Amino acid sequence: MADKFDNLEEHLEKFVENIRQLGIIVSDFQPSSQTGLNQKLNSMITGLQDIEKCRQQLHEINVPLEVFEYIDQGRNPQLYTKECLERALARNEQVKGKIDTMMKFKSLLISELSKVFPEDMAKYKAIHGDDAPSL
Repeated sequence: MADKFDNLEEHLEKFVENIRQLGIIVSDFQPSSQTGLNQKLNSMITGLQDIEKCRQQLHEINVPLEVFEYIDQGRNPQLYTKECLERALARNEQVKGKIDTMMKFKSLLISELSKVFPEDMAKYKAIHGDDAPSL
């Protein structure tokens, strides 16, 4: 898989360099540079075809739109991954806290219900097993 990315990266770098050179030729165009311009345009077309071939090899890869927003804002796209992981960890802590709270509540509820309804709770515990959480 890394070879596919390396191949795409290589073609993109060549394409960008071609575009840069094309810009130089166009910005200082002389009739004598028409041949060079034509060669660069043909190289650009070939480069686009090479990139298209790479794209077909990577069609199964999905990139979240937020990554492109990071790039548009001039931010490092790796920050997106880092921030996603941080959000996931924070959310995991919240959910873990809720689970712990619910388990404590269940334990307390079973304890209090056992005081008020000892026979019914004995049946409940027999069916569900002591007060082992069933989450």
